[in-house]
Amino acid sequence: MKQLIVFDFDGVIADSEILANTVLAEFVTELGVSMTVEDALRTFMGKRLADVLASIGTTIGRPLGVEAVEEFQRRTLARFRTHLREVSGVRGYLQSVAHVDCCIASASSPDRLAVCLDVLGLAARFGTHVYSASMVPRGKPHPDLFLHAAAQFGVTPETAIVIEDSPHGVRAGVAAGMTTIGFLGASHIRSGHDARLVDAGAHHIARTYDDVAEITARLMR
Repeated sequence: MKQLIVFDFDGVIADSEILANTVLAEFVTELGVSMTVEDALRTFMGKRLADVLASIGTTIGRPLGVEAVEEFQRRTLARFRTHLREVSGVRGYLQSVAHVDCCIASASSPDRLAVCLDVLGLAARFGTHVYSASMVPRGKPHPDLFLHAAAQFGVTPETAIVIEDSPHGVRAGVAAGMTTIGFLGASHIRSGHDARLVDAGAHHIARTYDDVAEITARLMR
């Protein structure tokens, strides 16, 4: 029987990928390399901040300075404070699994997660059980973060369910030995993304939180 639900954050709880990648595309374009939102989604989705910053440096041909990094983070958080919304259906689903241990395991930085949870009014739902890839040696697609999350609850990986929207995240969940749901309910999902999640190893595909509820109900019987 499953004992823990592990949520990715961006694109699973927060409908943030379009916002974040719009800021990324604008920022990289200002630095001299034209980039669209679609380019940014393909290049950066699912990566932790340190890897995103390194990728930006590779794209523009020089490392980002401290001031540029701070400006990028400031712009991103400002956009979230004014425009961020939750993924459709997530609040009702969280209420339906109030009796189940739940946590967040995200590539995002702790400060970004804190701001977003505050904006969405969901900080109390997860309490201290919000884990960032900055807490472990390797980010997704490595399993480190999901294994860290399971360890905090004292459960074995095979009793955990992961909900993920990116191929990197799905690979991480599968590598951790957890039942992994590929989720397609956020606004950044494009045609063919379901196939990419299946190719990454997703055990189940959910297009909405109604689908997630049906799948997890079966898994937790």
